[in-house]
Amino acid sequence: MRVGFVGLGDQGGPIARRIIDAGYPVTLYARRAATLEPFADSDAKIAGTLLELGAASDLLGVCVMDDAGVEEVLTGDAGALAGMEAGGVVIIHSTVHPDTCRRMEAAAADRGVAVLDAPVSGGGAVAAAGNVTVMVGGDEATFERCRPVFETYAGLLRHLGPLGSGQLAKLLNNLVFIANVCNGIEVFDVGEQLGIDRGALAEILGHSSGASFGLGLVGASGSIEFLSSSQLVPTMRKDVDLVSRLVADRGIGVGGLVDAGNRALTRFGAPPES
Repeated sequence: MRVGFVGLGDQGGPIARRIIDAGYPVTLYARRAATLEPFADSDAKIAGTLLELGAASDLLGVCVMDDAGVEEVLTGDAGALAGMEAGGVVIIHSTVHPDTCRRMEAAAADRGVAVLDAPVSGGGAVAAAGNVTVMVGGDEATFERCRPVFETYAGLLRHLGPLGSGQLAKLLNNLVFIANVCNGIEVFDVGEQLGIDRGALAEILGHSSGASFGLGLVGASGSIEFLSSSQLVPTMRKDVDLVSRLVADRGIGVGGLVDAGNRALTRFGAPPES
């Protein structure tokens, strides 16, 4: 199976490297030459255009930032889909709205190409270790066909149901994470006002029943200024907005989770749009 990959960032780069190191013939595409430099020592081929990338791919992994990015790399006369042959598969690793995945499925169907959504959880180091969580939605037979590639970088791999199911699971995961970041900010604020040493409180919470990854991140950073300057903020803003739209469209209540996410992001200088 020839594998193509676009979106070689913090998660996508290590995922692509895992696939290369597993022995698959891999073709990469990036707009900036610097993005491809870490792969100079590998056997990966480089596509000059998205159309070339599609033509070189039986399975195409997409791990770009957002919905607009997914549509940009896949669709149009110069998009990767236009180069793919019937029987190919697009795997959307980006965290996007399920409807975006469905639009891509409709566009891909015209060429006989299948689409799976497979967002991942875990940062660059986790991806490099082959231990990310991969949440997959789409046709189960297509998933099974792609399983050997998934297994080169997945620690936990689950097929969850129809197309879009992976996105729903990832967005709920991210919503809990962002709410826990908010809890962390607020609990350290309270602890400071009560005169408890921040470092000591972070250690206690990290080893007690109140522990969470989000709270630990806040405790380890020492201040929210560190988090405010990170790439996490625009990603969290995007995901809270996606969840807000999804639950509003379906009339689903999520308690205070979205509110907590918005409180945290307001502290980071990224309040919700009015």
